[in-house]
Order: sequence, then structure tokens, then C-alpha cells
Amino acid sequence: MHQFQQLHAASGPEAFTAILVQNAPYFGSIDPLITKLEAGFAEVELKNQKKVHNHLGTVHAIAMCNAAELAAGMTTTVSIPENAKWIPKGMTVAYLAKAKTDLKVVAEAQDVDFSVEGDIVVPVVAYDENGQKVFTADITMDVKHG
Repeated sequence: MHQFQQLHAASGPEAFTAILVQNAPYFGSIDPLITKLEAGFAEVELKNQKKVHNHLGTVHAIAMCNAAELAAGMTTTVSIPENAKWIPKGMTVAYLAKAKTDLKVVAEAQDVDFSVEGDIVVPVVAYDENGQKVFTADITMDVKHG
């Protein structure tokens, strides 16, 4: 089990997310909550609140991108070999419906081979409270070993 998974399990989602946001402050702009974290999988809650709204009063596209990068990044962190590092290289997104509720932003990457070096694509989906897909992202991570 990766040290981040151990910390998440030991401290709980709220404390773990607070620690993460201290180290990567921009993620704090959306008040995320990392509810689940394991190799090949992460789930982030994104609250439907005014500070993340667009001009229509729904969750802003870039807030969803921010949550997607957080989910993909945490998934990558706990899935790559211990000596490896990563940086996001690109993101392809699709906005499928207006996000009018709290969202679950999920990186489901159990089928991704995180042992390889180079570009790895981590798929992410945002679901509203009714289980409807409102957003998808494919996030390319540049993984380097050593």
C-alpha cells in the first residue's frame, strides 16, 4: 500500500484532503474532498456551491477540470512505481450536461498500465447526484522512472 493510501486510511478524507491542499493550494479553490483512494482508483467530491459556479449558476467547467486533475493525479501517485514521478501533460474533456448538483469525480484506471514510462492516459468521469455523467476527461500523465 502506498504511503498516501496509508495516510488517507489513517487520517480520514477530511484531514487527508486538508494536508494535500496545503501542499497543492490551487486545489483548495474548489473545496474538494478525496473520499476514496486506491491503486487505479480515486473519488473526489465537488460541492455545488457559489464559489465554483459559472454565469448560469451551475458548476463551472474549469472547476470540474480541477477536480478531474486531482482525481487523476492522486490515482497516478498511488499507482506508479515508488521511484517514479509524473506531471500532467494534457487533458481532453467533454461537457455532457449542466452540473446542477454536488458531483462525484471518479478516476477509474484499473485497466491502465502504470508500470510503463512515458504517456499514460487516466480516464475521469464526473457524475451528478442522480448518477448522470456530466463531464468526462482523459488526462495524459507524463511518467518518468528513476
